[in-house]
Amino acid sequence: MSDSPSPTSSGELVRAVYHLSGPEGEIPRRARDICVEQTVEFPEELIARQDIREGIIGRVVSIEPVRPELSEVTIGYPVGVVGTELPQLLNVLFGNISLQPGIRLMGFDLPRSLADGFRGPRFGRRGIRALLGAPTRPILGTAIKPMGLSPRELADLATDLALGGMDVIKDDHGLVDQAFCRFDERVARVAEAVARARSTTGRPCLYLPNVTGPSDEIERRARAAVDAGAGGLVVSPGLVGFDAMRRMADDADLAVPIFSHPALLGSFTVSPRQGIAHGALYGQINRLAGADACIFPSFGGRFAFTEDECRGIAEATRAPMGRIESIFPVPAGGMSLDRIPELRRFYGDDVILLIGGDLHRGGPDLVESCRSFGRRACD
Repeated sequence: MSDSPSPTSSGELVRAVYHLSGPEGEIPRRARDICVEQTVEFPEELIARQDIREGIIGRVVSIEPVRPELSEVTIGYPVGVVGTELPQLLNVLFGNISLQPGIRLMGFDLPRSLADGFRGPRFGRRGIRALLGAPTRPILGTAIKPMGLSPRELADLATDLALGGMDVIKDDHGLVDQAFCRFDERVARVAEAVARARSTTGRPCLYLPNVTGPSDEIERRARAAVDAGAGGLVVSPGLVGFDAMRRMADDADLAVPIFSHPALLGSFTVSPRQGIAHGALYGQINRLAGADACIFPSFGGRFAFTEDECRGIAEATRAPMGRIESIFPVPAGGMSLDRIPELRRFYGDDVILLIGGDLHRGGPDLVESCRSFGRRACD
């Protein structure tokens, strides 16, 4: 006989909110199917044990019509089903049902006992502001690009960006360990260049290499970057996994800010009828996984995010989540200098403004283009 504890419910629930598309009369059955599918994945009528039926299977908390053919359903999952692991939390929230049409995860609430088990961002908004000595103004960010430049050329570029007053200089997310730009050489050269510029200007500037890569290389690259003097890291959790980012955020030997890049995550959000809502994915899940800032394509750029979707992300980066810190929204994706007033009105000053290619449109004096960026963002 097993001496494992019985799966009795503590009464605490992970509450997930879904939008279900389809006729209103079908929603109660579909909601109950989700409760079963996301937990026991077994014919409910064949489960004889009451402790499993009450302590494992999810519960329909509420069903509310939103508009014709769309209903909002809240389901509570017993907290014991999740355990303490981020991958299982994501699995419970949207694992199997991500394979079904017409279901969209809109958001979730965690009981304090579970939320407190996640460290979340090591720095968050307050920590990054402290590192940069910038208590109130927008943070200025950019990326070294285009891909194809050598490590030496990227270091020269980073020198001008840092001398021009950038707070954050990150690798383009496509820079990894290509033959024309090896990771170790690039990081060493750029980190050294930024350090020299800091000594000239007397102001902080964080260089964030992209450490996204094969699973057996991520940790080595992260440690090599920090040892070389990097001020943070860029990670694409859609490519390497949210828990890989969480592990880096929890590692006290790294202890630098982490910026999450949205590569490969777009398929979760592009359809309004299914997937994961923008705020839940780019805001809530990123925070649980330890991102200190979340890069996403802003409205009005070269991607199709709307103002409402971007507002949902910005709100989710700061909404209460127990002791988990708020993080910076980083609107990007074709932002230009002339849009800075509009972006500030929309996002406020608690934002990292990320402008890349447009800094190079003003002519060969990149240092002056960066200073113009700073004047427009901080006046």
